[in-house]
Amino acid sequence: MSSISYFISRVLQIIPTFLIVMVIIFLLVRALPGDPAIAMADAKATTEQLEQIRQRLGLNEPIWVQFGYFVKNTLTGNLGDSILLKAPVTEVIFERLPASGFLALYAVLFSLLIAGPLAFVAALNRNKWLDVTIRSVFQIGLSTPVFYIGLLLLTFLAAKMRWFPVGGYGVTFWEHMYHLLLPALTVALYTSAIIMRNLRSSVIEVMDAEYVQFARAKGLPEHVILGRHILRNALISTVTLLGLSIGNLMSGTLVTETVFAVPGVGRLMLDAIFARDYPLIQGLTLTFAVLVSIIFLLTDMVQAMLDPRLRVS
Repeated sequence: MSSISYFISRVLQIIPTFLIVMVIIFLLVRALPGDPAIAMADAKATTEQLEQIRQRLGLNEPIWVQFGYFVKNTLTGNLGDSILLKAPVTEVIFERLPASGFLALYAVLFSLLIAGPLAFVAALNRNKWLDVTIRSVFQIGLSTPVFYIGLLLLTFLAAKMRWFPVGGYGVTFWEHMYHLLLPALTVALYTSAIIMRNLRSSVIEVMDAEYVQFARAKGLPEHVILGRHILRNALISTVTLLGLSIGNLMSGTLVTETVFAVPGVGRLMLDAIFARDYPLIQGLTLTFAVLVSIIFLLTDMVQAMLDPRLRVS
């Protein structure tokens, strides 16, 4: 199968996934306790005013009619107005999305810089004291809750040492780098532990493969064997894990953004849930689903480039 055919087949597989996600989102949001009309109205709203709000939101219509409106509005890009912020949902999401995206990519960069070199060092010194030390240190990061790591960094490096701000996002690119360093490092300390363990195991497995032993027997330089044979094949499974990690970061930044007061979509989702903001919750969840699907698509394409066997139908 050619690269183009493989890409088209992967894109077509996203469509039913997205439709299923739409059904699940619609039903789960309706299952939340509380009345969005009450959350939208003020404390002195009358019964007639609440009924007008429900009518405007379409909450009095049968469930299948509401779902039809939901699908139609979603496909046309009309996600409604936020009950909480009194603004179009699309506008609110695009305003908050850059902060979460920057944080996710920042955390992934940190994770790769931490996990990549140490994974190779551990693999090349397997079962020696250096390997055991690296795995032990990363095990601590893996077993520590993300919010606890964030609180420690926030307390000592931001509140006490005053080296970093305690919250915010900044305006310029370098301000973004500065304000989001601690949140990105918090996420990276956990994510890098997972990537390191996977990459170390993959490198060891490839190093023991017959074609690597044959390459050494031919007298190829060690750096050629490491770059051409070991690294390329060891990255196949790690790319999958990295794609999953990025997808989880995009949809799971709620805790980190709340701890560090980052104005991203994760924190916005928490506010929307508490406010019973149906349109905003639906819009955010759909946004997460689209982003995760795109990330998984890109992951599949990178995997197919590393391992052409995946394109074989």
